[in-house]
Amino acid sequence: MREVVVHATHHPGELARIANALSLKSVNIKSLAALAIGHQGQVRIIPDDIEAARSALQDANIRFEENEVVTILLENHAGELTGVAAKLADAGLNLDAAYVIGVGSDMVELALAVSDVKKARKVLE
Repeated sequence: MREVVVHATHHPGELARIANALSLKSVNIKSLAALAIGHQGQVRIIPDDIEAARSALQDANIRFEENEVVTILLENHAGELTGVAAKLADAGLNLDAAYVIGVGSDMVELALAVSDVKKARKVLE
């Protein structure tokens, strides 16, 4: 699974511009994380179709980064995220973003953007 990361300005309409570009290529957003600090914003998206998302953003002249993410399925109760975060920290891995991509009564599926995907997969096995 892959994410796209758009570094945007913190102005009205930026998210609409990005979402519109994706919608024009029929890209569905599986998960999204967005944050603004001062005049800068960051929009992180896990699209249902990475090739279409890439094409959509390029066609709209929206600069972006693309990264692989690690997915993990956790039991849906207190303390599960603590264990995952501790394993990543103990391995010296930075967590850049976390997405909820699925929720059930018993389980939660997360996608994690980390500094070293291969190492994270090994640590989280």
